Amino acid sequence: MTELTLAKALGSGLRRALAEDEKVVLLGEDIGKLGGVFRVTDGLQRDFGTERVMDTPLAEAGIIGMAVGLAFRGYRPVCEIQFDGFIYPGFDQIVAQVAKLHYRTAGNVRMPLTIRVPYGGGIGAVEHHSESPEAYFAHTAGLRVVTCSTPQDAHSMLREAIASDDPVLFFEPKRRYWTKGEVDEDAVGLPMGKARVVAEGTDVTLVTYGPLVATAVDAAVAAADEGISIEVVDLRSLSPVDFDTVSASVQKTGRLVITHEASQSGGLGAEIAATLTDRCFYYLESAPVRITGFDVPYPPAKLEDHFLPDLDRILDGVDRALGRVNSLTGWSA
Repeated sequence: MTELTLAKALGSGLRRALAEDEKVVLLGEDIGKLGGVFRVTDGLQRDFGTERVMDTPLAEAGIIGMAVGLAFRGYRPVCEIQFDGFIYPGFDQIVAQVAKLHYRTAGNVRMPLTIRVPYGGGIGAVEHHSESPEAYFAHTAGLRVVTCSTPQDAHSMLREAIASDDPVLFFEPKRRYWTKGEVDEDAVGLPMGKARVVAEGTDVTLVTYGPLVATAVDAAVAAADEGISIEVVDLRSLSPVDFDTVSASVQKTGRLVITHEASQSGGLGAEIAATLTDRCFYYLESAPVRITGFDVPYPPAKLEDHFLPDLDRILDGVDRALGRVNSLTGWSA
């Protein structure tokens, strides 16, 4: 076991993948000599060469398009999109080509392509650097969409994504890049498509993923001081969602709160609330509650603390699910 930051754990996963399979190649802006804007690929071009760790022009559609061609020829390309808000020029390649080629060719062509996307807010960045576009891709059939919240998951899930024959959007919570944790580089871990129960509880199920998992755990600890038992579920996979794990939790607690950084309307929280209402209608004791970013463009850095769900807003959601009056909104059932 080695203690690594989440960013270093991702770099370790890439290093192992490059060493184990010569068909794995990396491409992206400044990932070579610089080691990437967050230094995730630091040292990889030096050790594996410029033909396997390639710096590209600032052209996301070209990066994804080049990866499609490489995948056609039997390679396993791993693309780095520098920031979440830069992925849109490559959107057409991803949803119109990457997602559909396997189906369009009746299974004759595979797309073993991984697209790494640093996402979410919390680092005081400028416009286009703090977005949460995961729902666009989770809505597109043919793509797998995953995110990690711990260094161990960052390492093992990234290796699994690269080894997968399916195209994977791998969202990395950038404000957790410096979170440290023990990493076993040989551990198999949970399959990439399985959700993880982070903290067990009996009163409310709190579902989240990526950057908000740590905040949700803090909320569970704070609520315990008032005698409220929260079960925290880290989805890990956003498409497909492991609804069996979430359903089992809701059937135990009878209440559901979902939190994510992305805006509420059309977000993953809506899909989870609808599906769990369908699956667990006779178990639910109150309507599902969503705690999300607001339906506005991501704000300037000095206002992002008001936009992002925090401990108080999540605990307010828990109170609403339980029908309790609270000091934040004074809401009661």
